Amino acid sequence: MSFSLLALVVLVGLLGAVLAGRSSWHLPVVVGELLGGLLIGASGLRFVDAGEPTFTALANIGFALTMFVVGSHIPIRDRTVRSALGRGAVGAVLAAAVAVAAGLGIAALFGTGHPALYAVLIASSSAALVLPIAAAIGLTGPSSLQLVAQVAIADTLCIVALPLAIDPVNAAPAALGALAVMGIAVLAFFGLLALDRLGVRQRGHKLSERRKFALELRISLLLLFALAGLAQLTHVSIMLAGFALGLVVAAIGEPRRLARQLFAVTDGFFGPLFFVWLGASIQLSHLAAHPVMILLGVCLGAAAIVAHLAVRLVGQPLLLGVMAAGQLGVPVAAATLGTQLHLLRPGEDAALLLGALVTVAATMLAGSLRARHTTGPTSSTQSGTHPAG
Repeated sequence: MSFSLLALVVLVGLLGAVLAGRSSWHLPVVVGELLGGLLIGASGLRFVDAGEPTFTALANIGFALTMFVVGSHIPIRDRTVRSALGRGAVGAVLAAAVAVAAGLGIAALFGTGHPALYAVLIASSSAALVLPIAAAIGLTGPSSLQLVAQVAIADTLCIVALPLAIDPVNAAPAALGALAVMGIAVLAFFGLLALDRLGVRQRGHKLSERRKFALELRISLLLLFALAGLAQLTHVSIMLAGFALGLVVAAIGEPRRLARQLFAVTDGFFGPLFFVWLGASIQLSHLAAHPVMILLGVCLGAAAIVAHLAVRLVGQPLLLGVMAAGQLGVPVAAATLGTQLHLLRPGEDAALLLGALVTVAATMLAGSLRARHTTGPTSSTQSGTHPAG
C-alpha cells in the first residue's frame, strides 16, 4: 500500500469529523468514516482494495485498538454505577429475552440461519455511543445510573458472546480460545495490580514522564499485541483481546496521559483507518441485487429498539430504553468477522450496519427529546474514542 493511498484514506476519514462536527446532531464520527470507505472502496470509486494485505493488517491493528479503548471506557470503578448493577442487569436480561425471540423470528423470516447472531446484535448496546450522549444531555439520578449499568453489562456480554454466536459450528473451539484470552487478561490484571501496589507502576510513570519514554503506552501496546496474537493462535477474534485488555485497564485505573496517548494513536490514525477499511470492504451492489437485505437491516434495528423498551417493566422511562438500544461496536465487529470468515450472505454485512444505524438514529432522537425535559448544566462528553462498543 503506497503513501498516496494512505493519504487518501486519512483524507476521506476526515469526513467523519466533518459530519460529527455539529454537536447537536450527536452523530458518531464513524458514520462519516464508513461513508468515506464506501466512496473509495468496492461500492464506489474502487481506489483502494480492502483485501490488500498491508491495508488489512493496519485495519486489524485499528480494530484491536478501537476495542481496547472501548473496553477501557466501561465504568467499572464508578461506585455509583456499581450500586445500580442489579437494576441494570435486570434491564439487560429483559432486553436479551426479547432479543432471543426476535432473533429466532427474523432468522426464520429471512432464511439466513443466523438466529444466535441476530439475538446478540438485538440485545447489544454501545457504551461508547450511549454514555457520551447521556452525559451531553445532563442525565442524572437513578434512571441514568441504571442506563449506564445496563449498557455496560450488555456491551460487555455481547462482545464476549459474538464470536460464539457468529459461527455456532465452531463454538466449542471458539469458547476454549475465548477462555484462554480472558484467562490471560485476568492474569494481566493481577500482575499489573501487584506492580501498582508495590509502587513499580508509579515509579515507571514518573520515569516515563521525566525521560519522555512513553513506557505506559509501549507496555499497553505490548500486552495488546501479545493478547491479540494469542487470539489469532486460538482462532478467536482480536476484538475480544482488545476489549478484555481494555477492561483490565479500566479496572486498575487508566492514567490520564495514557488515555491521551491512546486517544491520539487510535482516533488520530488507526481507528479511522479501520472504519474506512470496513466501508471499503462493503459492496452495496449486493444490497441492490438482494433488496431483501435492506429490509433485514431495518428489521434488526427496529427489533433492537423494541427489545430495549422492555426495561419499562422495571420502571425505566421509555426514552431511556430507546437510548439503551444504541449500538455500533457489536454490529461493526459482526460485519468485520463475517466478512473475514466468509460467513455472511451477499449484502448481509451491509444489512447489519444498516440495522446499527437505525438504532443510532433512534438514540440520537431519544436523547434530543430527553434533553428537552432535562434541567441543569450540561456536562462534557467523554474524550474517548469511536463509538464501536
